[in-house]
Amino acid sequence: MTPERRYQPHDLAAYEAGVRAGPCFVCAFVAGAPGAAHVTVYEDDQHIAFLDRYPTVPGKVLVAPKAHIEHAVRDLDEPAYLRLMAVVRKVALAVEAVLRPERTYLLSLGSQQGNAHLHWHIAGLPAGTPYRQQQFHALMTENGVLASTDEEAAATGERLRAALSALSGFSGASGFTDST
Repeated sequence: MTPERRYQPHDLAAYEAGVRAGPCFVCAFVAGAPGAAHVTVYEDDQHIAFLDRYPTVPGKVLVAPKAHIEHAVRDLDEPAYLRLMAVVRKVALAVEAVLRPERTYLLSLGSQQGNAHLHWHIAGLPAGTPYRQQQFHALMTENGVLASTDEEAAATGERLRAALSALSGFSGASGFTDST
């Protein structure tokens, strides 16, 4: 039996206006700008992983380089790309350990028009999700975002940090912070 998830409408027009005209959301978060806080799951000198502010599935995490990089292929040399992907993989393993999804989606989204800072979405598809609500449907905020409290987000962040700490060989595990 799948736990009941509460969804709320997402103001797409306001969101689009913010990401197209506002500051880079990752850079603002990394700099500690007011109103830009997220629940941090992992942090090291070069990367940050945090809960998505507008999740469409439970425990959706974004992973990004701290430096403002816009393109995974052109802007990263191979060692930097592989370091970033190692973080993405480890965070995805933590998402799987905590949420036990049917499948884990990994996507890099954004464009020069909005959300330009390179970031990877780690989205665990909840087991039992009806087929027509899977894949892109499960990721589109047009279908609503999960309604959750700050306390629920903090608890999810703590569970993910604990799972990451338990993963052997994950360098930087002592670098966890919670920026709620």
